[in-house]
Amino acid sequence: MGNLVDDTFAFIIHPIDIKKDVSRKYPLLGKILTERQINFFSRFFPPVYISEVTGIRSIATGRELRGWLIACPFTPPTMMSLPVETVYKKIEACGHMAEELGAKILGLGAYTSVVGDAGRTIADRLDIPVTTGDSYTVMMAVEAVREAARLMDIDMAQATVAVVGATGAIGKSCAQILAGQCATLRLVGRRPDALDDVRALCEGRGSVVATSTDIGVIYDADLILTVTSAVHAIIEPKHLKPGVVVCDVARPRDVSRRVAAERDDVLVIEGGMVEVPGPVDFHFDFGFPPKMAYACMAETMALALDGRYEDYTIGKDINVERAHEIHAIATTHGFRLGGFRSFGHAVSEEAIASVRDRAALNRKYWSPGVV
Repeated sequence: MGNLVDDTFAFIIHPIDIKKDVSRKYPLLGKILTERQINFFSRFFPPVYISEVTGIRSIATGRELRGWLIACPFTPPTMMSLPVETVYKKIEACGHMAEELGAKILGLGAYTSVVGDAGRTIADRLDIPVTTGDSYTVMMAVEAVREAARLMDIDMAQATVAVVGATGAIGKSCAQILAGQCATLRLVGRRPDALDDVRALCEGRGSVVATSTDIGVIYDADLILTVTSAVHAIIEPKHLKPGVVVCDVARPRDVSRRVAAERDDVLVIEGGMVEVPGPVDFHFDFGFPPKMAYACMAETMALALDGRYEDYTIGKDINVERAHEIHAIATTHGFRLGGFRSFGHAVSEEAIASVRDRAALNRKYWSPGVV
């Protein structure tokens, strides 16, 4: 039993699909309150204890891990609209709850990892180390793109790959790794100067690299990795050619639900679903199948299993070598890519075959529209 106490972690989640996520913990409130009311009242809520996580076990060492999920009650629109210090204080309060529970490392989930200086201030204010989990998110996103390309019969080495949100921390690192694996790399972002900086990091790795501030350039891409911090969807059905793979790492999603409704000839996957080793039980349904976690959660767990109680991924820059290191650590302990999900549902091999067939058919009649 000693090991259960030796290795511990906590992870902060928060409501993204606002009514649905609030309903997971408070069914009645989720039912009777409007989204606007939830956004308003969430400002006054303290951190919420969600559950204890049990059963995580390293395949390498047999060490077990105990953890806790804590909810920061702010929604993405609330976090974006409040003064950053107000948001810091709420996340800090969640961190103090983690410390009291006995956690030795804290993972920042979703928007709590991008607010302000991406975890640096939070790490400075807490006694326990902090990670955003973004290093492993990068590796799992790239791995998901590679695996989806294989299943869709797309040759990565000949492909055009677009990274949308290429100037953000995750996008920038994904772009650097992908730059050695594809023929053409398109970097899409809002600021030309920042895009030029990322292009400089990506050139010389094997791919022809181009930049654009126009989302329309993704139309001829074979593979798209999107990870902006936009609050609303930015990729619509008209932006996608038949047979394209889109890996959407963003929370909230970058890909519009209209794509799911209107385009059965494209494959949209969510980046970063990871299978956790051991008989894990989260004691809370955050919308994933059993044993599955977000990559950012998995990074926090893998660090704890490895006894690496240190600030790991914080700040606006993700070190690519560090991303490779956490991938090696996680793989050693038994974490691995856990299949694909699309708009909240598992994607079967039959579904992928169906997309492939539909794309082959539609390509015959498809002509590039004006985007």
